[in-house]
This record gives sequence, structure tokens and C-alpha cells, in this order.
Amino acid sequence: MSELKTKATDLSVEDYLQSVENPQRKADGLKLLQLFKEETGEEPVLWGPSIVGFGKMSYTYASGKEMEWFPVGFSPRKQSLSIYIMLENKKLEPFLNKLGKHKKAKGCIYINKMSDVNEEVFREMIRTSINLVRTKNQ
Repeated sequence: MSELKTKATDLSVEDYLQSVENPQRKADGLKLLQLFKEETGEEPVLWGPSIVGFGKMSYTYASGKEMEWFPVGFSPRKQSLSIYIMLENKKLEPFLNKLGKHKKAKGCIYINKMSDVNEEVFREMIRTSINLVRTKNQ
């Protein structure tokens, strides 16, 4: 069985975000850092070389394989901002319907820039996800 490549690191989240070349991605990454800190009350952790995660949870795949992961996070990628939210589709869809301009993939939401989305809806989506995970882990 292969080992998960993306793991929590001790690297500086702030240093990583300051190293983002695209000025819009850097600004949005720093905004997201503050926003996620405010909504989760968690300290950020750099997972692998480029994902900023908040909180920790145990995640079990359908295969039974378990891993440690984060309930919410983001990555300011070259193409777009990748947003990681641990909500099932039926709980996520109402937020996405009001969020604004985005694309959805299986494991994340892609946003071109933060000004494209409704910040209050975005914040509520983060709170809902982190609170759901905390409730399950009690």
C-alpha cells in the first residue's frame, strides 16, 4: 500500500504564501489565511509543499485505508485558488448555489479570485464544515 504523499509539515505557511509569484494569488492567499483562521480558530499548517490546512481529522477511504487530513484548507495554485471543504454534496450544494463564480471538482472547489465569491457564504461554508468535523470527532 502506498504512503500518502501530502502530509503535515513544520514549514512556515507565511513564508510559503509570500513566495507565491502571482500577485493576485498571493493577495488572495493571505486573505484566505486570515479568513480561515478567523472562522476555524485553528492555526494553519502547511501540508506538503503547497496546501494550507486548518485542524486535523481522521479520514477513512471506502477501501478502509485511514489517513490524517485537515477538515478545511486552501492552496493558491497557478490556475486558480483550490478550496478544500469536507462537506458531502448534499450539504455543500446550498452554499455553492449562493457562492458566486466557481468550479467544483470531486475533492475541491476552484475559485479564480476571492472577489468572484460572496465572502459571507464562503465563511458560513467553512464554519459548517469545521463544526461538522468537530461534532463527528467528539
